[in-house]
Formats: sequence, C-alpha cells, structure tokens
Amino acid sequence: MKIYNNAPITIGFSSICLLVLVLQAFLPQLMVYLFSVSGTFNFFDPLDYFRIFSHIFGHADATHLISNMLYILLLGPLLEEKYGPYRLMVMILMTGLFTGIFNILMFDTGLRGASGVVFMMILLSSIVNYRRGHIPLTFILVSILYLGQEFLSIYQQDNISHTAHIIGGICGSIFGFMLAKKNGNNIPPNPHDKSIISKLS
Repeated sequence: MKIYNNAPITIGFSSICLLVLVLQAFLPQLMVYLFSVSGTFNFFDPLDYFRIFSHIFGHADATHLISNMLYILLLGPLLEEKYGPYRLMVMILMTGLFTGIFNILMFDTGLRGASGVVFMMILLSSIVNYRRGHIPLTFILVSILYLGQEFLSIYQQDNISHTAHIIGGICGSIFGFMLAKKNGNNIPPNPHDKSIISKLS
C-alpha cells in the first residue's frame, strides 16, 4: 500500500504555513513583517501587494496553526476533488485578498493567519450538493452556527479577527453558489420532493 498526495493544493498550502512558522522561530521579525498585513497600504511598496495575500500563511504560534490546519486538512481534499486544484487555489488566494483589503480599509491593526480560508472552506463545503432552485439546509445551519457566533463575538477583545472569519465565510458562500450555477452540474430538482427547503427567488 502506497501513500499518495490526494490533495496537492491543500498539502502545499499547509506545508507553506508550517515552513513559515518554523522560520519564524529563527527570524521572528522578518516572518511577521512578510506574512502579516498591516492596517495601512502603500501603493508604491511592492511588499504591501505581496502581504495582502501572504498573511494567510503566517500564524502566531503552533496552536494557532494547528487549529486552522485541522479544518483545512479535513475539508481541503473534499473541496479539491469537487472543484479541482486550480479553482481551490484561486479561491484561497481570493479569500486572502478580500480579508486583507477589508482589514486595511477598516482597521489599523495587523492581520495574519488562515482563519478566513478556514471559514471559506466551511461555508463552501456546505454547498457542495447544491440543487438548482433550492438552498441547502446544511448551508443555513452552518451559516447560523459559525457566522452567527462570529457576529456575536465581533466586539470581544480577544485578539481574534472575527471579521476575517465573516469575510471568509461570505467568500465561501459566493464561490459555492457561483460555481454551482456556472458548472451546470448541480442536481436537478425532484418534482415529487416535498422537503421544506425554500426555493431561491
């Protein structure tokens, strides 16, 4: 029995995060500087454009990294199989872009970590069995449980960017519905289905 890489983007992303954390032990200031986005943006500094994406690879410590990687390693392979490696990579980078821009526009503090990517994957995974004209009940429940908790915690002083979680969840929702409609491979509605799931307008 051989071991094979069943999710190259997921494994690659996790490996980069781990490498950044290891290097942070030897070059702490440099790693924080390169892999966190600040609350300001200099249009003439090329590194600011890099950090808008790179902040998703940086983590404060091993506990922060492990808590994110558990979700990413669990959900990533399923999403990679469903949407393909290239699309998942684009969705990860786009989530980093949106969370980074939002942090620059709304806050004067730094941001780093893959929590936004985690919430993107959580919401995206709840739409994988999207059926045309319906809203998956799992999507509604996951939105209430995960995003609802983040909205309630948004003003807590706990050094956690709950807004990045919310933006990541919104990204996952948008990606999921856009790809389901674009692919045209969603399950057609059953005319005999008497479920209580509401139809989209």
